[in-house]
Amino acid sequence: MPKANNHMPKQLDILNHPNPILRKNSQPVEISRISEPEFKELLADMKETMLKKDGAGLAAPQIGKNIRLVVIHHDDIIYFFINPKITKKSWAREVEEEGCLSVLDKKGNIVYGQVERHKKVNCSYLDEKGKPRKINADRILSRIIQHELDHLDGVLFIDKLVK
Repeated sequence: MPKANNHMPKQLDILNHPNPILRKNSQPVEISRISEPEFKELLADMKETMLKKDGAGLAAPQIGKNIRLVVIHHDDIIYFFINPKITKKSWAREVEEEGCLSVLDKKGNIVYGQVERHKKVNCSYLDEKGKPRKINADRILSRIIQHELDHLDGVLFIDKLVK
């Protein structure tokens, strides 16, 4: 969908652990910003970056912005989560492998590890148009949401590795 300002989405640089920005608590996005051209460009650039890097998700802190914004790619759907909040978590948990675009080894390869997460979560958020949304996610989507929302609180998956 072409925009009025003809912004071509660009790939952004991803910060790597131990960059201190990845450890900060992110601030809520002001609702008035959602309709601004700069914010729409940021959404497009984050989506482009995530897809080019073959990520399942990308949180704003990973590109140096401490705002509560996440983009997720799951089952060929792109979700934008603005000011997301997990409203419910299942008692049931499962351990699966996770990796992160911001956690690389010395050769620049993604590091993977086993992390325990809730099997299901409910999440409320604003979409890219500022509309309130709710999603009930399970399995992999639940895991992606939990992983990306952790970024907004300065938490990395390596903090939660199953010993």
